[in-house]
Amino acid sequence: MKNISIKSKITVWYTIFMTLLVILVLWFLFFISGNRVLSDAKQRLKGAVTESFQEINYEEGRLEIDHDLLDYLGQGIYLSVYDSEGRFLYGRTPSQFRGDSVLVMDELRQAESSQAHWYYYDYCSPIEGYGNVWIRGITSQEQTDSALSTVVRLALVLLPFLVLCIAAGGYLIIRRALAPLSDITGTAQRISGGKDLSQRISLGDGGDEVHRLAHTFDSMMDRLQESFENEKQFTSDVSHELRTPVSVILTQSEYALSVQEEPEEMKSSLQVIRKQAKKMSALISQLLTLARADSGRQKAHKEVLNLSELTQMTAEELRTQAASRNITVKTRIQPGIMMVADQTMMMRLWMNLISNSITYGKDNGQILITLSEEEGQIRGAVEDDGIGIPQDQLDKIWNRFYQVDTSRSAEDGKGAGLGLPMVKWIVQAHGGEAAVKSVLHEGSIFTFTLPVDCE
Repeated sequence: MKNISIKSKITVWYTIFMTLLVILVLWFLFFISGNRVLSDAKQRLKGAVTESFQEINYEEGRLEIDHDLLDYLGQGIYLSVYDSEGRFLYGRTPSQFRGDSVLVMDELRQAESSQAHWYYYDYCSPIEGYGNVWIRGITSQEQTDSALSTVVRLALVLLPFLVLCIAAGGYLIIRRALAPLSDITGTAQRISGGKDLSQRISLGDGGDEVHRLAHTFDSMMDRLQESFENEKQFTSDVSHELRTPVSVILTQSEYALSVQEEPEEMKSSLQVIRKQAKKMSALISQLLTLARADSGRQKAHKEVLNLSELTQMTAEELRTQAASRNITVKTRIQPGIMMVADQTMMMRLWMNLISNSITYGKDNGQILITLSEEEGQIRGAVEDDGIGIPQDQLDKIWNRFYQVDTSRSAEDGKGAGLGLPMVKWIVQAHGGEAAVKSVLHEGSIFTFTLPVDCE
């Protein structure tokens, strides 16, 4: 049984079960039918005995018995007539019958012989002018069993064909029901052999278990394909982002070593190395945070904090960076907004949003930072009048390493395409939602909503 297919196993067990069920049902029907036939035979025996008194008359001092009494032999019933003393008067008795000769009123009895099983019934009734007359009716059980025997023999002949029909029908039904499993197996083998993650079962609509399994398999492959593609893209992007600072560090290190008698040039090279190292450190730090977030190991250390003060402080800290491009930072912050959150994460949230607006803002432009609370929801926004985002790229900006304009990059690791994914994760970690609206060449507005109590 271990080496045969599931279809064959189910078919075998299904056939065995259905065969046993059919046998059980037939046995039950035969049992019920046998009892019914036997009961009918007993009733016919009693009816024949009581009806036979109509064939007996007493006329002119003589007991007249009609020969129609013997017609019951055609029904397998032997009738015999006795006087009140039990003396035989008329009728026939089976030669093999060995029943009690004593007549007993209205009692159905049984008698066994070497070749047959008998039922007999005695009844007494008065005949006008003559007195009491007894009639005994006798019938063989073989007469009642003949019909059942025919049915049993027919059932035994038909049972093998019935079992074959059950097995064939069950196999066809099971094969059809499990056909999607073959599709799943074939798809999995093609994926394993050809490493083509785009293969799908595409079973179509359906709500049974096999359809749900197929849909789950397709959904799993969608996620796996997306995961593998993201991993490939992630590896490519990380390599690209780290290659430039590493090349700069190596070049500046070699240059610094070659100009040992020029302290100023050596100092300049070390500053470049330091700058690129800080960029790499910030990039690695963000990657580590996002990796921990993906694995569920990056936990938020929540506490009660004044989000209004934190927002104002972050805006003031980034004014200098914005001033380098003559960008004006304006704030519209509702005072006294308190919430339960991770202070470091909320500061990074604002820094990433504001830095992103500075990076992609236009010179001599402006940034508006707003924060308000209404109906238990905190709403924050950073609005700029910069380059904007094309509509077909709005969903992509939340992907890691994605940049609308790769020619622009900020210092200290910003501009690597990790800021907005970090924003989205921080907002979701506090039970909120992040969104963006943008018009190309006119500017963008990034918004987020958070519940006041994020515990």
